[in-house]
Amino acid sequence: MRLLTELDAALCHEEVHVPSSNSSQDQNSKIIANKHNSQLPDLPRITDSALRNAVFTHPGMKNDIGATYDRLEVLGDAYIEVISTRLIWDKFQDISSGRISQIRETLVRNDTLADFATRYGFDTKASVPSHYADQPKRWTKTKADIFEAYVAGLVLSSPSDGYGIAEEWLTKLWLPMLERLGDQRSTLHAKEALAKKIMGKGVKLRYADERAPSPQGKGTQLFYVGVYLTGWGWHNKHLGSGQGTNKAIAGDEAARQALLNVQLIDEIVKMKKAETLPKF
Repeated sequence: MRLLTELDAALCHEEVHVPSSNSSQDQNSKIIANKHNSQLPDLPRITDSALRNAVFTHPGMKNDIGATYDRLEVLGDAYIEVISTRLIWDKFQDISSGRISQIRETLVRNDTLADFATRYGFDTKASVPSHYADQPKRWTKTKADIFEAYVAGLVLSSPSDGYGIAEEWLTKLWLPMLERLGDQRSTLHAKEALAKKIMGKGVKLRYADERAPSPQGKGTQLFYVGVYLTGWGWHNKHLGSGQGTNKAIAGDEAARQALLNVQLIDEIVKMKKAETLPKF
């Protein structure tokens, strides 16, 4: 059953041809112009009609798995992960792997992809069980799956340049989001700052897991780390706690939180000075 939404009235699509001297290239260069959503880049067209139909067909609507997006969305998800990672890698060359993962999650999460799908009118083309649109979480996931399947369809329908077409399109979609992040530079310096303030001979700073990591979706986890001081009259003194998508980020956040506890840090620094002053 084809679901129709209010976007039928808001979005109008037409196929246009990009002139080319080569007829096969001309076919592959078809795009779908979004006349009422000029903020989006033009949608590249899946030239294989069977793939194009499968992209918009929920697995529950056909007995033939190849005629649905069931397998396509898995492949598309993989392409999206690679393309987004490469884009972030190239644009922000002074950030940690953890920060790359954080930014990528913003680009590829279901809410983001579902929003793109809606703005392109994918939901108006979807053949899905009739009750799906009444279940917000499931409908969001379904639209994201369709978007992922569309990426796979682009690549598969044009073996010679499909990946490049998909990469160029996704890059244009994501760049405005990355531009809003501004300049991204590595900020993992809190550990060094904390050590510089309070470390000394025989003094130890210990970073330890405070609890087991928690899953965050799409294979990511959230880590929880605490920092503890032994020295200057304290034993295993808890200074701060932090969390992050890897232990390095979580540990640095713990150090940053410790530095924000100005009263405690000043007390430790005072003890450090007292212990290191020359004795006459």
